[in-house]
Amino acid sequence: MELALTEIQEQIQSGARKFAEAELAPVAAALDGGGGREIYLTNLRKLAELGFMGLNVDANYGGTEAGVVAFSVAMTEIAKSCAATAVAMSVTNLVSEVIQSIGTEEQKQRYIPKLCGGEYAGGSFCLSESGAGSDPSGMKTRAVRDGDEWVINGTKMWITSAEHAGVFVVWAVTDPEVRKGKGITCFLVERDNPGVTIGKGEHKMGQRGSSTNPVIFDDCRVPSDAILGKPNDGFRIAIAELAGGRIGIGSLALGIATAAMDMARAYVTEREQFDKKISEFQGIQWSLADTYTELEASRLLLMNAAYLKETHQPFMKQAAMAKLYATEAANKACYNALQLMGGAGYTEQYPLERFVRDVRVTTIYEGTSEVQRVIIGRELLREIA
Repeated sequence: MELALTEIQEQIQSGARKFAEAELAPVAAALDGGGGREIYLTNLRKLAELGFMGLNVDANYGGTEAGVVAFSVAMTEIAKSCAATAVAMSVTNLVSEVIQSIGTEEQKQRYIPKLCGGEYAGGSFCLSESGAGSDPSGMKTRAVRDGDEWVINGTKMWITSAEHAGVFVVWAVTDPEVRKGKGITCFLVERDNPGVTIGKGEHKMGQRGSSTNPVIFDDCRVPSDAILGKPNDGFRIAIAELAGGRIGIGSLALGIATAAMDMARAYVTEREQFDKKISEFQGIQWSLADTYTELEASRLLLMNAAYLKETHQPFMKQAAMAKLYATEAANKACYNALQLMGGAGYTEQYPLERFVRDVRVTTIYEGTSEVQRVIIGRELLREIA
C-alpha cells in the first residue's frame, strides 16, 4: 500500500481539520457541559453539507466517494476537537455504508441521500441490549410476522445518536426455534414510527455532547420491505458489515490521544521545575518518545485496515487489531499526557481532563478490547486450519 495520502485524501484531511478547529473546538466544552444541542445538530448538518457523512458512499446516493482511508483521517481530525461530534459522524457514515452494501435499490434511494445530505441529522444502530452487549446473539427483542407487516417489541440500550437519528438499523429475533444467532433479522425503522420511543438520555462519564439513549419498540409495525438484507441473516450482518466501525472508533481514539499529547508536549516546553524546562529531563523525553511511537503505530494499523477495506480485501482481523491497539494506546496516551501536565491537566482550565474522559469508552463500544482479542485469535487460528 502507498503510505502517503493522495491529493484527495489530503484535501479531506485538511478540510476536516479546518472545520474542526473553526467550528467544533470553540463549542466542545459547552457541549460537554450539557448545552448547545442546537449548535451540535447544526454542526452535524454542516458536516453533511461538506460531504463528511458519506465519505465511502457512492455519489449516486449523495456520497463523496473519497474512500475508507479518507474517512479514517477525517475522523481523526474531527475527534481532535470534539469526540462527541466524531462518534455521530462515524455511526452515520457506517449506517449509510451498511444500507449501500446490503440494502435494496429502493432502500438505498430512500435513506442514504437523507443521511449523506443532512436531512437526517444522523443514523443509529439498534443492536445492544441490557443482556446482549458483547454477545448480541443473546438479544431478546422480537419481531413477529403479521400479514404483510412485522411487529417489533423490545428495548435496545446505549444507542448513539438516538435522539436525532432519522432511521434506525434494528436487529430482532424472528425465528426463536433455530440455533442461537441464526434466527435474527435486520430491519430499517424510521424515527417517526409511532411504535418507537426514545428513552431518557444516559448521564455519561465522557462524550457527553453525543446523545446515548435506550430505544423502545412497542408493537412497532414495519412493512415487509423494511427488512435489510435477507430474513434470519441479521447476525451475519452484525458480525461482518459492522467491522468497518472499528476503523472509525480507532481513528476517533487516535484523534483524542493526539490532541492530548500535543497539548502536553507544548506544556512541558513551558513549565519549569528545578530551574529548567521539564522538557529537558530525560524521563519526560522518553515518555514523549514512547507515546508518540505508539500513536504512530496506531495510525499505521488503521491505515492498513482502511486500505484493505477500501480495496475490497479481507480486513476483519486487521480492523480488530487496529481498534484494539489504537484505543488501548489512546487511553494510555491520555493518562500519560495528564501525568506530564500534573495538576494543571486535572483542572478544567485545559481540555485535557475532557480528553481523558472522552477516550475511556473507545475500548468499550464498537466491540470491547476483549472481544477484539477473541476476533483476532479466531482469525489467526482459522488461517492455519
